[in-house]
Amino acid sequence: MGELFTFFGLISEDKTFIFMSHMLLSAGIALILARVAMSNLQLVPKGTQNLMEAYVQGVWSMGTDVMGRLHARKYVALVATIGLFVGIANIIGIFPGFEAPTAMLEMPLALALTVFVYYNYVGIKEHGLLLYLKHFLGPVWWLYWLMFPIEIVSHISRIISLTFRLFGNVKGDDMFLMVILMLAPWILPIVPFALLTFMAFLQAFIFMMLTYVYLGGSLLVDETI
Repeated sequence: MGELFTFFGLISEDKTFIFMSHMLLSAGIALILARVAMSNLQLVPKGTQNLMEAYVQGVWSMGTDVMGRLHARKYVALVATIGLFVGIANIIGIFPGFEAPTAMLEMPLALALTVFVYYNYVGIKEHGLLLYLKHFLGPVWWLYWLMFPIEIVSHISRIISLTFRLFGNVKGDDMFLMVILMLAPWILPIVPFALLTFMAFLQAFIFMMLTYVYLGGSLLVDETI
């Protein structure tokens, strides 16, 4: 199977250039949407403002179910930004001539590391280093020696899980679209495009949900000790 054609590939076939170009394109689109939504704020929202407010409200509701209303409000900006960025990065790969940067391992790994570092930072900041590390030991003192390495491995495995869940699904979608366009380039595959659009939003939703879950776990460690 040949290389996926991209418009940026016409400028340079360097993989780093193609990845960075699509990642910056995704970030630029996200910033433009946010800027347009906030450029003319109205009491009764409409257009882009209405769309973005509905999105943020949905992210806040999701977080409320996971970690409570107060904590969800505090971190809604972070999670909504990640979701918007990931969603757009997934979506652009559906259009011929573009490749989803989330289908390249570097971006999912960077996002997973960011979430991992941040939720541990939040847990340490909220409870202090000693109390936060204590919850890795579990509730039974004579199993501390066993639970601590298990918990460490479990937390580190979240990086792998976040990375390959996003990367694997988006990469698979890209390959599916490539096959469709190779086999039937003369038609517009509406059904596959609709399916891929749904999957792009689903993967962004899952990434946001897991981010909330990990943040919630780091904030509520005192309830597990």
